[in-house]
Amino acid sequence: MGRAEARRARQRGGASRAARGGSATRRTGIRRLFTWKKIVGTLFGLILLCMGAFVVLYLVIDIPEGNPDATRQSNVYKYSNGDTMARIGQVNREIVDLSEVPKPVQETFVAAENKTFYKDQGIDLKGTARGVINTVTGKGKQGGSTITQQYVKNYYLTQDQTVTRKLKELVISLKVDRKKSKDDILAGYINTSFYGRSSWGIQAASQAYYGIDAKKLTVEQGAYLAALLQAPNQYDWGIATDTGKRLAKARWNYVLDNMVDMHWLSASERQGMKFPTPKAPKAAAGLTGQEGYLYTAAKAEVMKELNLTEAQFDAGGYTVTLNIDRKKQKQLEKAVKQQLTDNLHPKSSKADSRVQAGAASVDPKTGKVLALYGGPGLSEHYVNNATRTDYQPASTFKPLILAAALENSATTQNGQSIRANTIYDGTNRRPVLANGQKVGFAPPNEDDHSYGPVTVQTAMNKSINSVFAQMGVDVGMDQVMATAKKLGMDAADLKPYPAQTLGTMGASPMEMAGVYATLDNHGKQVTPQIVKSVAKQGQDIPLPKSIGNQVISRAAADSVTSVLTGVVDDGTAKASVRDNPARAGQKVAGKTGTSDGNKSAWFTGYTPDLVTSVGLFGEGALKTSEAGAHVSMKGAGGLPRVDGGSFPARIWAQYTFNSTDPTAQFDLNTDMGAAVEVPSTPQDTPTDQPTTPASDTPTTPESTPPTTPSTPSSTPESTPPTDSPSGGVTPPTDTSSPTFGIPQNPNGSSSKKPHGGG
Repeated sequence: MGRAEARRARQRGGASRAARGGSATRRTGIRRLFTWKKIVGTLFGLILLCMGAFVVLYLVIDIPEGNPDATRQSNVYKYSNGDTMARIGQVNREIVDLSEVPKPVQETFVAAENKTFYKDQGIDLKGTARGVINTVTGKGKQGGSTITQQYVKNYYLTQDQTVTRKLKELVISLKVDRKKSKDDILAGYINTSFYGRSSWGIQAASQAYYGIDAKKLTVEQGAYLAALLQAPNQYDWGIATDTGKRLAKARWNYVLDNMVDMHWLSASERQGMKFPTPKAPKAAAGLTGQEGYLYTAAKAEVMKELNLTEAQFDAGGYTVTLNIDRKKQKQLEKAVKQQLTDNLHPKSSKADSRVQAGAASVDPKTGKVLALYGGPGLSEHYVNNATRTDYQPASTFKPLILAAALENSATTQNGQSIRANTIYDGTNRRPVLANGQKVGFAPPNEDDHSYGPVTVQTAMNKSINSVFAQMGVDVGMDQVMATAKKLGMDAADLKPYPAQTLGTMGASPMEMAGVYATLDNHGKQVTPQIVKSVAKQGQDIPLPKSIGNQVISRAAADSVTSVLTGVVDDGTAKASVRDNPARAGQKVAGKTGTSDGNKSAWFTGYTPDLVTSVGLFGEGALKTSEAGAHVSMKGAGGLPRVDGGSFPARIWAQYTFNSTDPTAQFDLNTDMGAAVEVPSTPQDTPTDQPTTPASDTPTTPESTPPTTPSTPSSTPESTPPTDSPSGGVTPPTDTSSPTFGIPQNPNGSSSKKPHGGG
């Protein structure tokens, strides 16, 4: 075979092999289907499809309304010194502005969760892709999200780990990052995250783990709270296993090391840091003892002053700081316990089971409510006895009648100025006169005792009803009620009829403390405030001022104070207050009160720097037929009658003499003298003439008053009075003697039936 033939043969063999090779390619044609060009083209198409789908999602998905649960907060109540008293609400969260969190603490969260936070667009595509793949393949619910994505999950979405939720999170995060500042996003993140110990948000977590507000956190403490977010329960130092503690500390170190890498912390500072061991877990602050009453009083005041509905307030977010002084609060609680509850045996004595106590203590210069006693506990007695207004203040109203007389320059029936030394007829059941005519009201004195002619000072000391009933009419009951309103009593129950001189309207210890505080403050109105400040998300909300205008003249207010020192020095509070062994020289003014039927008993008094009103109320015990009803306290504590000079004055004295400056002095602007001495007056001469038995209600006028007047049973020896046309008494010519103004007693009667008074 020649060379040419050999070449042709080779060519034919190559063609044959090619043919055979071609049949092999046809058998594996998939290679021709997946060429590199086709693969690249397909991937590019898929990318375009995904991009198109994402664009559609971006256009379709809007930023939704925030999840209400993510912003639900508790209301936080604090004592005046900043200690937390209680957190009330379904969610233990208190949202704070980012400015309330130190900048280095803010940076710990960025270092822990998202170092690119300040530079990224709100998403981490690699982390999100990893999370989606792990979720689809069942490898666990993993995130890898940015701070923005976690904030979106907390605030706008749910904690469910699904592909749909992940995609929504991605889209919304991009939009949120464009719409909100990084500071807003970081604030939202640290306020909506869960930190363990039932704490949502950094403020609640700061309190739960370190007992401080977020604004006081150190870098070390902030790094621990930031570390907690990865595994709150596992890393909680108080309940963590040894492994959990090891992991928590490693995470803490990781956060601080990242801060060094980010140049937010120097290496030397980092080296000197020690792990800040958190406090042991404890129950969330709640309502125990008197705290329930403090809470209800503060809540009512905030709702009133800010014009909020209960639903609006209970939505949460308010930080309410009270004026309560914890030391004085404990002193008041101790005084009630030692002077009252330790002497009552409600399980074995029906009378003892009926007694409820309430008290409020006010700084007369600022109006701050420094202490409050509301009852045995909110769970046992829901009504706050310190703020309830359904019991009569009784004779504690008498100083207001005198204040009205002095403020209005009132005169007696025969034209004499009403002053501390003005003489009135203290005869029991003497009908009240107006312009010489009976007004149909003749109140009994306590125990139906007749005193005859007495000075206003003595009438206040002895709490003589007949004198102040006549004085009220002399002043004009409309003027008396107007003065009462100015001094701070509730206008709703102040009707201008003579029986109101006995204190038959309703009042609370808080209200009466405010009235007497206005007297102590020289006539400048004092409105008791239990709330010191209110804030929402770190922003203070203005509150009305507690000190108002001059509502009565200083001379009138100081003169009443001067007269009220006599009640302590020579009156119904002498034994419990003046002679109290705990008294260290404190100057005291005050007034007792005991209502008809012994359903309430009071002592409201003050020193130059503290005003306190204590009330005891007869209330039917729970689970009895009398439950909630106003009942008599007679027999309680072994006393025949619970009057204002007994338990109320004793409670007041123990509390006040352990809470006030013994050197403080009343600065009185009055020509009646500071601490008026009781003027020399005729001896009390009760009459023993029988009369028709009195009814139990002193406000009921006598059914058949005598029509023939008679002279009083006793008169001053120096200047015996003569009849005057007005039914009063002609004044003496000696101006150094007491001023007379005694409307004549038409009957001079007396009875032995007991009635309210002192």
